[in-house]
Amino acid sequence: MNAALTNLLDFDPAQLNAYCAELGEKPFRAKQLQRWIHQFGASDFDSMTDLAKSLRDKLKTRAQIVAPQIISDHTSSDGTRKWLVDVGNGNAVETVYIPEETRGTLCISTQAGCAVNCRFCSTGKQGFSRNLTVGEIIGQLWMAEFELRRTKGIEPGPKGERQITNVVMMGMGEPLLNFEPTATALKMMLDDNAYGLSRRRVTLSTSGVVPMIDKLAQEVPVALAVSLHASNDELRNGLIPLNKKYPLKELMAACKRYIEFAPRDFITFEYCMLDGVNDTDQHARELVALVQHPEYGVNCKFNLIPFNPFPESGLLRSKNPRIAAFAQILLDAGIVTTIRKTRGDDIDAACGQLAGEVQDRTKVQQRMEKMAEYQNKFGANFGKIVEIRS
Repeated sequence: MNAALTNLLDFDPAQLNAYCAELGEKPFRAKQLQRWIHQFGASDFDSMTDLAKSLRDKLKTRAQIVAPQIISDHTSSDGTRKWLVDVGNGNAVETVYIPEETRGTLCISTQAGCAVNCRFCSTGKQGFSRNLTVGEIIGQLWMAEFELRRTKGIEPGPKGERQITNVVMMGMGEPLLNFEPTATALKMMLDDNAYGLSRRRVTLSTSGVVPMIDKLAQEVPVALAVSLHASNDELRNGLIPLNKKYPLKELMAACKRYIEFAPRDFITFEYCMLDGVNDTDQHARELVALVQHPEYGVNCKFNLIPFNPFPESGLLRSKNPRIAAFAQILLDAGIVTTIRKTRGDDIDAACGQLAGEVQDRTKVQQRMEKMAEYQNKFGANFGKIVEIRS
């Protein structure tokens, strides 16, 4: 029977309004229903006491409120909390809560796995299975907010202290490759009858899907973070394969266009610090030239991220003095620069460590193992494009 029921977590405010209209209900009923779901965490229609009994009876036979089920729940020594949640068919994704003195940030996943396969990210090394639905994306926020309240004994509803004040779409997956469900979930996060988050407090992180950056600017322009990680196209091609399709000049131009619609007057560039790969003074100077280019330069801040190593990457974290020297070059050029404090790495909840469990349709792990076998047999350059000098 449940297979035929409509999951109300899949609807943004306009869609929920339309659904209630189909049931013969007035628009204010959609707002009431939305508040029960997203402000009180209700999943039982009988508990929604100000809805007419006739509506509750209709909903019980036609709808449900179902978020991904929690498989595991771990809390780090620094208070970071990570949930592994089941999204069906052998797939599970991770959601991370990061508490700070003045805010609580939730890191949400948008795909089961990731097809972008950035070299420094362990998520991409296990491949891609599928896009998440709206209910699976917003359901992570719904689950986390009310799990945190239950843990702390805080009542549901708008009078209870909100636990999640900021959301970052930086979990598993590339959000802009799952655009419509991600945009729908964002609209619910921003709606005053749901979570009421400011656009400044919701950040979407992308590896640089240029056409979708422009589409996001038109539909739901939240704060934007771009996973940059390299100062030139040759280097970025090797770290982020997507750069071959959307090179830096195009990406920078898209960021410049986005600022016209963004809630902040800058773009955040994420930059993972990789020892001997992208962390020299020359790389820092190239970054300065890139973001201050007269044609496509963009107002920005840099967030330098100490790399969280994992065996398959073959990469190491830059040393702290090197990170500091790199940051100083950016600061001296007048660019706001921060160094991210690593959080939750004792429970594998730090940046680039989210893995979950994915039934990989892209067979990334198998292909990596086969390539390693061939390189061991034929030499380290097997499968790579190398320049042959005359």
